[in-house]
Amino acid sequence: MANAKTATLSFRIEPCLKDALRAAAAQEHRSIANMVEVLIREHCGRVGVAIADPAVQGRQKTSRTK
Repeated sequence: MANAKTATLSFRIEPCLKDALRAAAAQEHRSIANMVEVLIREHCGRVGVAIADPAVQGRQKTSRTK
């Protein structure tokens, strides 16, 4: 997934939540952005929300254009 395109996400949160996020990320040796991604993936997995695989989507687009 390192070569996948990424999208920018901007949002506002309370300073105490940002501090907690920063601490959680540091504890796992992650960037804040990567920690947010991990949290979203974990939550989606718990509640049954599917996350499309960008590699599979790219192959599907390629195969349709042929």
